[in-house]
Amino acid sequence: MDMMSMVTSILSMQQGNLQGEIATLVTKQNLDAEKFAVQTLLGTPSTANLSPGIGDNLNTVA
Repeated sequence: MDMMSMVTSILSMQQGNLQGEIATLVTKQNLDAEKFAVQTLLGTPSTANLSPGIGDNLNTVA
């Protein structure tokens, strides 16, 4: 294998790695946007009809 072939193969591998990283980043951003949209549509669950003490924070120190 001559020197140009090795350099070309190394550059190709680096380009493939960069494309994979970009694809992962874009996919994560899309998933985060979808999650935000779903949370916006669903809203936060209401605790108005629950008994007292249900849905409150639990004191784990005591």
